[in-house]
Amino acid sequence: MNVLQIKGYGPIEGNLSFAELEKPTIAAGQVLIEVHAAGVNPIDYKMVEGVLKKMQKLTFPARIGFDVAGIVVEKGPDIDHLSIGDEVYSRVPSESPGTFAEYIAVDGGVVRQKPSNLDFAQAAGLPLVGLTTIQSFGKAGLKAGDKVLIHAGSGGVGTFAIQYAKSKGAQVFTTTSTKNVSWVKELGADRVIDYRTENYLETLTDMDIVFDTLGGKYTTDAFSIIKKGGKVISLAGEVDAETAKELKLGGIIRFLLALKRKQITKLMKDKSAYYKLMIMQPNGPQLDEIKELVTSGLIRPVVDRTFLFREAIDALLYQKSGRAKGKIVLKMK
Repeated sequence: MNVLQIKGYGPIEGNLSFAELEKPTIAAGQVLIEVHAAGVNPIDYKMVEGVLKKMQKLTFPARIGFDVAGIVVEKGPDIDHLSIGDEVYSRVPSESPGTFAEYIAVDGGVVRQKPSNLDFAQAAGLPLVGLTTIQSFGKAGLKAGDKVLIHAGSGGVGTFAIQYAKSKGAQVFTTTSTKNVSWVKELGADRVIDYRTENYLETLTDMDIVFDTLGGKYTTDAFSIIKKGGKVISLAGEVDAETAKELKLGGIIRFLLALKRKQITKLMKDKSAYYKLMIMQPNGPQLDEIKELVTSGLIRPVVDRTFLFREAIDALLYQKSGRAKGKIVLKMK
């Protein structure tokens, strides 16, 4: 089978190559998926560039890709919720990537039937962004009436998060560039802030939740616009004590991380706020929740561009450019 592999850490163009490997053999509890489409995410190019090697060091050649949609062609005898021929989707575990391939063996517990009203490309763009959103807002305790700021509303996570928060009855604020204002508003945002012409820090106040998808100054600035007791959930900020414990990091590393987040710790104390760096985990039941939201029409997938499998490197470069409106997807079939 044809697969894309990471040869080493460095620039995308020089550190990826295609290879022919044997089709995987499934173990107990696994299903073999014939891949029809695979979602492209920022984590993919960051793995290539070595940005994440402190959290997960790769052995080369390494497989790449986490989002998948396809057809079950083999399954273990202990898999009862899926059948051969089922059209499925999944976000595979972080320790076993490899959806940029013609086949992948996946733990059956994190595989579910895809929404029946979506094609494979649309379904492949949902798992990572959907699970990230659900788990983030779950930690934040999102409820009807909450005022929520979602940064980068036109991105993959942003487009899903806007629709999800609205489906829960929240009042949604988001940021985007001038060209995307009308388009993002159509997703359901109550107030779209054009960051090229407005300063959201001067516009917003008393937010219940800030969903920080950008990191850097956006993480620390979030505390200036949340209410007392508000919550900041970040996908790119400093590692908090709770997340460090979940990652089972050693004492010395946890001490160094505590020093790095001193400013955030002070801001949390000043606002009696909750802060967490969200590390998404694969979750089968939550894929069922996403399926229900999509089939009921409360959420529609947003696919910016599809690339053929042989164009995977171009797809990763496009992902890194930050120009995508929604998701980028590879089509194998």
